[in-house]
Amino acid sequence: MGLRKRQSAEKIKEAKKEVAFAKLNNCPTSPRKMRIVADSVRGKKVEMALTILKFSQKEASNKLEKLLMSAISNWQAKNEDSDVEEANLFVKEIRVDSAGMLKRLRPAPQGRAHRIRKRSNHVTLILGSKNTIDS
Repeated sequence: MGLRKRQSAEKIKEAKKEVAFAKLNNCPTSPRKMRIVADSVRGKKVEMALTILKFSQKEASNKLEKLLMSAISNWQAKNEDSDVEEANLFVKEIRVDSAGMLKRLRPAPQGRAHRIRKRSNHVTLILGSKNTIDS
């Protein structure tokens, strides 16, 4: 590997060190219901987001809280020398994409059948550090 390529790779590695993410695939919740909870924590500090998710009445908040804790532990694994409280972590990005659907049939009047689509989703949560935004 050449010098320029190595320096470029090290810059990318340092930039990725400030960002941590976690994914939740094939969550059996409707993406529409999950987005309501995801919108409430987008852009918030980690401590505030955890509080919002803990006291939310929605079923999706339990899964998002667990995902946020996973992203925090991923950040700690990357930055072993840093402290979470001093890093000013916040929810930089949270995406809820639709996943596969289970298609079922429900009996309907006069011998017909209605299709039921049991939806699921993928959630991607990215944490950022406030120190990187200042520059």
